[in-house]
Amino acid sequence: MQLVKVTGHGGRWRSFTKAVSWRIIGTLDTFIWSLLITKQAIAAGSIASTETVTKIALFYLHERAWRLIVWAPDSHMRSILKAVSWRFVGSLDTFILSLIFTGKLKYAVSIATAEALTKIILFYLHERAWRLVRWGRLEKDAAADAPAPGLTAEPAA
Repeated sequence: MQLVKVTGHGGRWRSFTKAVSWRIIGTLDTFIWSLLITKQAIAAGSIASTETVTKIALFYLHERAWRLIVWAPDSHMRSILKAVSWRFVGSLDTFILSLIFTGKLKYAVSIATAEALTKIILFYLHERAWRLVRWGRLEKDAAADAPAPGLTAEPAA
């Protein structure tokens, strides 16, 4: 397990800012799919606008949970696993909201399925873009790469 440190102004604001930036992308995606599937602008707008609130809270919690897992902060595999785990949570939320606002199981399944496919890719790209932002991100701790005290190969005096 690698040791990590948080750089910048801390992780909570980074998590919140990532949640908001992702929600803008995610809400547009949900609105487009909901409109294409239901052909009802009010239903699509209701689903998308409600999920703005529910998913910011859910994304923040998801991001905080992933900060507890310090494994490979820069890896593509971590980004992929975060994308898949978030998509499970996000699709369940979309399914429930779609069912509430349309009253039709067919629409709820279709919307949640369609957005699951596009949002895994969008989330992965969002996650990789945020790795370019140093503010508050997890970093490898330089001390983790240094040899432990007393284990250096210095000659005895």
